[in-house]
Amino acid sequence: MPPCAETATLRPRLLSGRLFYLNRSRRRHCDCGRRVSVIAPLPILKEHNMTVSPIALRRKTVPKPHPTARYWKKCDVEALFSLPFLDLVFQAAELHRRHFNPREIQLSTLMSIKTGGCPEDCAYCPQSAHHNTNLGKEQMMDVDEIVAKARIAKSRGASRFCMGAAWRGPKPKDVAVVSEIIRAVKALGMETCGTFGMLEEGMAEDFKNAGLDYYNHNLDTDPDRYNDIIHTRRHEDRMDTLGKVRNAGLKVCCGGIVGMNETRAERAGLIASLANLDPQPESVPINQLVKVEGTPLADAEDLDWTEFVRTIAVARITMPESYVRLSAGRSGMPESMQAMCFLAGANSIFYGDKLLTTENPGEDGDRLLMEKLDLYPLQFELETEYEAARQKPKIRVDY
Repeated sequence: MPPCAETATLRPRLLSGRLFYLNRSRRRHCDCGRRVSVIAPLPILKEHNMTVSPIALRRKTVPKPHPTARYWKKCDVEALFSLPFLDLVFQAAELHRRHFNPREIQLSTLMSIKTGGCPEDCAYCPQSAHHNTNLGKEQMMDVDEIVAKARIAKSRGASRFCMGAAWRGPKPKDVAVVSEIIRAVKALGMETCGTFGMLEEGMAEDFKNAGLDYYNHNLDTDPDRYNDIIHTRRHEDRMDTLGKVRNAGLKVCCGGIVGMNETRAERAGLIASLANLDPQPESVPINQLVKVEGTPLADAEDLDWTEFVRTIAVARITMPESYVRLSAGRSGMPESMQAMCFLAGANSIFYGDKLLTTENPGEDGDRLLMEKLDLYPLQFELETEYEAARQKPKIRVDY
């Protein structure tokens, strides 16, 4: 009788010169070579004085609680993109409800405090001095004017005020002026966010000390095609600034743009690069290209709406604890498409009729859309506990 008739012994395998046991599968080979089903205890590595292969070690490791514990390979992200559309949206919606109230939307207002004349040559940007877009170079806005705009934004429901300046990076004198603006806006009781380009040592700390909460610095596109879109900087330059922002203790707002003639695999590369930031960005803006006459991408092919929704869903699955924002391009999105994005995990929008220099849905239209979908702004102040209980029911999801 072969030994497999009564018992089976685990057969050690040699990989990279080290002995280890494959112990997760229930199918084994006995000593006579026949495949059998066995139940075998996991080996105790310290007693056997062995090291396991990287694959076996990854299988044994207890998952970390941090959302960036998983490293997302580009092929894995592309596999998510390839799921049946409704299955993908369902999976993203289910995960979204584990981490957020699905009816709550964070509202941010974005304002250009210094417009035009940027020395960068980003193919998508109308503010670049390299492109003929009939957009003139302007001086920085007055502090009082900026604060007045922020006060209006807060009165209309925005909880965060974002400021952008068309610079490659701020100069020391600019940091002092911007810090004054940040303090004034922060005094209104709003969160503050800035996007001012690449930072030198100490600048992020200055902004942090002034009261800045978030710093926006997008990765734009797949690292493998970065220099097809931008020639005046490298992907590594973006990563360097993001590192300085994190080291200063600021929260990170980091996303990208889709619809720039990229492939699905390249969209997967963008999402993978965002999801593998450690820690993951607190805020992830997903922009749909706004085609502006005079820019190199003015004639880019339109992105199918389902691909944009897929991008939102994959961003939610790979970055489950981040706010995923519908950013540029919403003016061209029908309400039904935006509703599908909210279902797929988007929970933040830019609120106001302009994003830097491009159009955005008006505030009245956004309020009406949110009413139709039974959504409400994050940090919306209600008068009584009864009204809070009525309008903000506790979301319970059983799994």
